[in-house]
Amino acid sequence: MSYQALYRVWRPKQLSDVVGQEHITKTIKNALIQEKLSHAYLFTGPRGTGKTSAAKIIAKAVNCQCAPVDEPCNECEACIGISDGSIVDVIEIDAASNNGVDEIRDIRDKVKFAPSSGIRYKVYIIDEVHMLSTGAFNALLKTLEEPPKHVIFILATTEPHKIPLTIISRCQRFDFKRITSEAMISRMQFILSHYDTNVNQDALSMIARVSEGGMRDALSLLDQAISYCDEEVLLEDILTITGAVSQGLLMEVADALVTADVVKALNSVDKLVSAGKDPTRFIEDFIFFYRDMLLHKTAPQLSGVLERVSVDDKFINISEKTNTSWIYQTIQILNEILQDMKWSSHPKIFIEVAIVKICNTQIQVNEAKGEDYQLLVKKVEFLEKQLANIQTLPQTHSNQSQEKPKKNQGQFRGGARSSVSSNQVKEMLKQATKQDLQRITSSWGQIMELVKKQSVPAHAWLSDSKPVAASKNMILLAFQNEMHRDMVDSKFRQMIEQILVNVFSDQLKFLTILTNQWEGIKEDFVREQRGDADPTSDGDPIVEEAMKLVGSELIEIID
Repeated sequence: MSYQALYRVWRPKQLSDVVGQEHITKTIKNALIQEKLSHAYLFTGPRGTGKTSAAKIIAKAVNCQCAPVDEPCNECEACIGISDGSIVDVIEIDAASNNGVDEIRDIRDKVKFAPSSGIRYKVYIIDEVHMLSTGAFNALLKTLEEPPKHVIFILATTEPHKIPLTIISRCQRFDFKRITSEAMISRMQFILSHYDTNVNQDALSMIARVSEGGMRDALSLLDQAISYCDEEVLLEDILTITGAVSQGLLMEVADALVTADVVKALNSVDKLVSAGKDPTRFIEDFIFFYRDMLLHKTAPQLSGVLERVSVDDKFINISEKTNTSWIYQTIQILNEILQDMKWSSHPKIFIEVAIVKICNTQIQVNEAKGEDYQLLVKKVEFLEKQLANIQTLPQTHSNQSQEKPKKNQGQFRGGARSSVSSNQVKEMLKQATKQDLQRITSSWGQIMELVKKQSVPAHAWLSDSKPVAASKNMILLAFQNEMHRDMVDSKFRQMIEQILVNVFSDQLKFLTILTNQWEGIKEDFVREQRGDADPTSDGDPIVEEAMKLVGSELIEIID
């Protein structure tokens, strides 16, 4: 058969041809030219990144008739013989099928013999070395530690964590990294320049993305695409071959999810499955889609880290409709579904379940936004009424207020309306203890999690508060924002109090107050406990008696 696959024809023949591993090729070149070679190397990294190719290039370079050189000449008898496999002293072993003790003992027995092919070094390349048995590793230890001067071992693996540390410590280790999309595209363009074939730039980008950093996978897919297409290789052809989902279809589903349109989302999924798309591949692509969206929202300037998405107006529009917390939840749901699909013969059902789950989370978010809006409208209406009342007050009353400010203008300092009075809070404070407050604060994180499980909006409102005082049967919560306090009081009080009962096994209730009001009441309470007189009474017993009867709010002292 005269035809050879692209990855075989364009297998690197020199270290400079190894794409994306400059940190390794530079070190090896210097070692070759300076003749500072190690007796054993360990190459680790993902598949298709150049481990075995680099091993063969080293075997040629150390045995090249022009040595010492940093690159093999590929023209002398040694280089040609190693390339075509005719030199028997460069031995390539597949450890997956030769993983027993007997095979390693055979190597140990033959390693002491000098090369018989007229070359200087006998090179053993053991691929997928992690597949060796424990006994085989033990048999290799002594030989690997002190091999003859004419022997070099090169071990290659995709799973270095399975190799015993005693083996790793005897080798010089090089970690091959995944090849970047830019490097793969550049290499493919160089290869295509030698052929009369047109490949669309978007198609090359998709090949690089689905290859996941493996150059061999990229060239195999490119070879398949060229055979599939008659004239020009387009993006649609690559999607058909790989079973991947186009960005347009992903955005169609994403747009339906962000608007909580279950029908549209399920119809889009049904269309994808009917078109023969792999359900597992669809979920994987969708996870990467939301991963890229999350990174774009948090760091839009880092466009180079996006793996599966091209940023366009439609993608930006969908991204602006979402928030990061919803994206976190969506990725988590998709990942859980992906795990469940591996054990199911009906993966489409799991996709539909995921769609409904995600839409429900979006509905909750939309409801929370709606409640925010309604509460804000009520707040504005209340403030408008307050402003109208202030404008209708008599001017004389305003002047008197300016001449002699009063200490108490309402139930609390700060002027904000409240559902409880200062007297209620002070009565509660008389029963409050530091131990009770510590008991509440130590369990507050647990309480917040339980609230979040029952109602995400309730958790959002309650997050604005913190416990500032507590007795055996009452908690005082201080809120920064009046709107948040009102929402908790009006809609979620019963639910929160039930959670408090479940956590503490006591009939606990809570009072709500604004933080600025709390500071004022706390000062008053401390002063009263110390026995300080109210400065508004000026020690007059008649005034004091009047204040006891009607309250200080209705008393105004005029000199």
